[in-house]
Amino acid sequence: MTGLDAIKAEARARAFARRQAAFEGGHPAPAALLVEVLHAYRGRPLAGYLPMRSEIDPLPAMVEAARHGPVGVPVTPKMGRPLTFREWTPGCVLIDGGFGTVVPATGAEVVPEVLVVPLVAFDRRGGRLGYGGGFYDRTLARLRARGPVVAIGYAWGAQEDDGLPLEATDEALDLIVTEREVIAPRVDVGA
Repeated sequence: MTGLDAIKAEARARAFARRQAAFEGGHPAPAALLVEVLHAYRGRPLAGYLPMRSEIDPLPAMVEAARHGPVGVPVTPKMGRPLTFREWTPGCVLIDGGFGTVVPATGAEVVPEVLVVPLVAFDRRGGRLGYGGGFYDRTLARLRARGPVVAIGYAWGAQEDDGLPLEATDEALDLIVTEREVIAPRVDVGA
């Protein structure tokens, strides 16, 4: 493990503890802010996620979005590959997707223009610390090379961390939505 890997592992451990405490204190979180933000993108192909463990739950917003256009959820590929997204509808049959995830048993591939992205920690500049596999970074880089994509981090406010150990390959978020606020990332001059 490199020095940066160890620093990221420590940052993840601290963030997981904060996320778990927020989950226990506020579950279920209201998704009203996420629904409101996604209203601006109504009808555009969306990728959400099916929450696991202490992740904040985007399902109410995904149900609303599915009334207006396709909604996909991630299918985890082999290490080193970007994610693909399988169409999800409320009440669809789910199967084991590996790595503790579930995915729709059937469904067309969705190529999202808007992604609701799970995370471990975030900062107000749009930085995101994920689980460490780089799946969303590769996916966002690939999608952004094709055209405009909006990446919306969805997290408990307690997951905010101003000291994230980020790398050049870490893709930035365009917005962050918490249970309390919508954050438009700022870019510091000279940062």
